[in-house]
Amino acid sequence: MRKPLLLAAILLPFFLLASCVTINVYFPAAEAQQAAKEFVEDVIGETPANAGGGSASVQREALPQWVLLRREWRFDPVGVFIGSAHAQERADITIRTPAIQAIQQRMAERFQSTLAPLFDSGALGFGNDGLVVLRDPAKVPLAQRTAATQAVADENRDRRAVYREIAVANGKPEWEEQIRQTFAREWVAQARPGWWYQDSAGNWKQK
Repeated sequence: MRKPLLLAAILLPFFLLASCVTINVYFPAAEAQQAAKEFVEDVIGETPANAGGGSASVQREALPQWVLLRREWRFDPVGVFIGSAHAQERADITIRTPAIQAIQQRMAERFQSTLAPLFDSGALGFGNDGLVVLRDPAKVPLAQRTAATQAVADENRDRRAVYREIAVANGKPEWEEQIRQTFAREWVAQARPGWWYQDSAGNWKQK
């Protein structure tokens, strides 16, 4: 009777260690980039940047090699009895919640009615922080300057809100800054020829 109990007491810690699960969570950058691409396309509308087969002067900044979330079980051959499992869940970036879509609709309407002409004139530019910047107020007629300033403020309020909302909607509030950075790259990537944007050092460049 003692031997089975002794054997069970010896083996129990090994079984417990073998059943341990380590959960690794990574920001799903590929999914985030695709979500940002769809969102920005819906706001800006179709761009003629590549019409005629030409290539845009600014390429999308290369993203680092991100590890996508997935579920996998892997045996760690450190010991015969000690196993480790890494459980990772495949994630997708959701941008189709009512709150996000309401913000997107406001942004699209504002962009087409007010912001696009200001980008065309060079008055506005895409900041490297994912926001819109009134870079040259002199290019806005004096009578329209107050309205333009208000439109930029409204736009940036919605942008901050949507970056936060996307992170929260996906259950990861801590992803807000990474989502903002992903969107910042995408706004520039989809900017039309002649529009201005800030590079990573804060210098203004024209696409």
